[in-house]
Amino acid sequence: MKCILLRFIVICIAAFGAVASSFSQTSVIDINTTSLKVANIFSRTQDTLKKQFEAKKLAWPPKEMYVRSFKYDRVLEVWIKDDTSQQFKLFKSYRVCMQSGTMGPKRMEGDYQVPEGFYYINEFNPNSNYHLALGLNYPNESDKILSDSLHLHPGGDIYIHGDCVSVGCIPINDVPIEEVYMLATYVREQGQDFIPVHVFPVKYNVKKSFEYLAETTKQNQDLQRFAVTLKDAFDYFEDNKQLPVIMVDKSGQYVIN
Repeated sequence: MKCILLRFIVICIAAFGAVASSFSQTSVIDINTTSLKVANIFSRTQDTLKKQFEAKKLAWPPKEMYVRSFKYDRVLEVWIKDDTSQQFKLFKSYRVCMQSGTMGPKRMEGDYQVPEGFYYINEFNPNSNYHLALGLNYPNESDKILSDSLHLHPGGDIYIHGDCVSVGCIPINDVPIEEVYMLATYVREQGQDFIPVHVFPVKYNVKKSFEYLAETTKQNQDLQRFAVTLKDAFDYFEDNKQLPVIMVDKSGQYVIN
């Protein structure tokens, strides 16, 4: 759902819990366990996740979930909280198997580029060719506006998925995607309609990563400005362990509040 605010298009993210549901809250788990494959995955994964949550003193099942992915660092983080007013707590970091493309956002179909920016999970695919898959709402409003300004087709079909192979997506191993998929299913069942996924070029607080970003973007001022904007969202979350309000202006630029 897009919200108009001060002539900006607000990207509504799950942390604020005031968005209307576009999915049936009573059928999410049922839908995802209709196949024998997924039912078996849920059966064997649930106890493992419960034990991990107990060890980290996290309430089960989680109420809200936030995902961060870092391209250069090849890490996908899952953050959890039990109430909207609480701060997010890191549940787990997963290794991303591979990264295609370079630093910077995806702007056209077929460029093998992993997007950068602010997204949410808009598809659960238990029958993926890559074991299990969670789709992202790429292209978002920013991607559409900026791709159109360059007369390019932005493409689509960006997923977090298993099987550890990919071009342009975020691939992790099969056991990790089983855990992430199951957590996403549970928070959706608990009422989180929009599960935010933020994709950053690097972990800005890791010196080696930040230096790599600076080196690769030094000749491109547009990429530098884009990376700085993403860093504003990264810094806000690092300081507050809550999500910032993220908007898109008429020119397609992110505005972080």
